[in-house]
Order: sequence, then C-alpha cells, then structure tokens
Amino acid sequence: MSEQTFEKLTTLLTQHQARYRVVEHSTAGKSEEVAKIRGTQIGQGAKALVCKVKGNGIKQVILAVLPADCQADLSQIATHLGGLKASLASPAEVAAFTDCVFGAIPPFSFHPDLMLIADPSLLERYDELAFNAGTLERSVILNTSDYGRIVNPTLVKFAKA
Repeated sequence: MSEQTFEKLTTLLTQHQARYRVVEHSTAGKSEEVAKIRGTQIGQGAKALVCKVKGNGIKQVILAVLPADCQADLSQIATHLGGLKASLASPAEVAAFTDCVFGAIPPFSFHPDLMLIADPSLLERYDELAFNAGTLERSVILNTSDYGRIVNPTLVKFAKA
C-alpha cells in the first residue's frame, strides 16, 4: 500500500546513518513464514500494532511495538497510560494513522497523533530487528541499537510469551 512510507523510512534511516538492509520477498501471511523468507528468527520481528486507549479522560492512539513471537497485553498499555481499556484499531484507522495495511506497519510513527511505545524485550533479545516496511513485499533488517537510538521509544512492559 505505501511506497511513501518505505521512502520516509529509508530516508530517515539513511539520515541517521543506521545499519540496515532491504529485503524484497513474496507476501507471507504469518510471522513464522516471513521470518523464514527473511532468514531471521521470529523473535527478531518487530510487530507494530495500532491500539486505542480510552477511559479516565484518556483518548490516545498508540503504535505498540513488540517481538513478533509475543502477544500484546493491551490492559498493560491502558494501565500505563492511565486509561481503562485498550483495543486494536480497525483496518480503516490503521490505514489513516500509518498509510499501511495490517502486517506492513513498520515500527516507526510518522503521524503526529500516533504515540510510539515499545516493549523493552524488543531492544534486548537480538542485534537486529526485521519488519515489513510499508508493504507486505519488502522488509528492512535494522541494527537494534540504531532503532533504539533513532526512535527513542517510550518503554512499556506489555509483551507476553
């Protein structure tokens, strides 16, 4: 869907002198399949979920990033932000905030109203992260410390195995 997202992403990474490479591949439906195609471990995948947090006067849209071999505990995200409930955004909301379809969202926010959080385990387990880069047919494999340095995410423990 978003060649524009890919261009923004690679421009940002190049400007910050990040160590990364682009991998072209066929569309794969599951994290396991795309990891095999990329030649990476499933846990290296940076899964980006668009979530909505509501309650207690809070109404926030979040880009929550975690390892692809983990599940998101949405209640932990809501609690961290002081909300009562967190839910996944609809496909239309995902497209509006990321210009991407589910599965193609990179772990970067290019929308001013989309707050980025990451589970600390994302930055601790592997030297490189892998993620789809705006389309389902193109991935980026990025040095993990470069990701942390460029994004400087708010760290929230919300991943569960």
